[in-house]
Amino acid sequence: MENNLPQIEEFYQKITADINAWLPEGVIEVDLSLLQSLGLLKYHSLDKKEFTLTRYFHLLESTEKITLINEQFIVWIVPEKIGNRSLTYTLIALNHPENPHLETAFSTTGIYNSSRLVLRVLEKFLYDIQETEDALRMIRKIS
Repeated sequence: MENNLPQIEEFYQKITADINAWLPEGVIEVDLSLLQSLGLLKYHSLDKKEFTLTRYFHLLESTEKITLINEQFIVWIVPEKIGNRSLTYTLIALNHPENPHLETAFSTTGIYNSSRLVLRVLEKFLYDIQETEDALRMIRKIS
């Protein structure tokens, strides 16, 4: 799909209309337990293999969301206000030429809803998805 903005927006509308059909396991809620399991609570990491978001993204802003696009990923960051509670949804899709493939989504609220934390969690999920995709490519080459 690369950078076909109308198609990307159409896909976004489809997935947000029925997110449970696209992600049967649901949207992951960021909490202390998730941060621990992702290794994001370590201030000084002994493991020098740190994940960093070094990819370049095209950034598109609208009143309802921020869209990040590159050759590998499409990411939508969607802030919402429910009553007096702020919430941010982040959806991550692989950017396949024919159609994007929604991989995961997470939400942050309360003390977890800071831009720094949202970006750190996003960075970790992108890293994990990329590792999985690389492993699948290697398996396909061997087969």
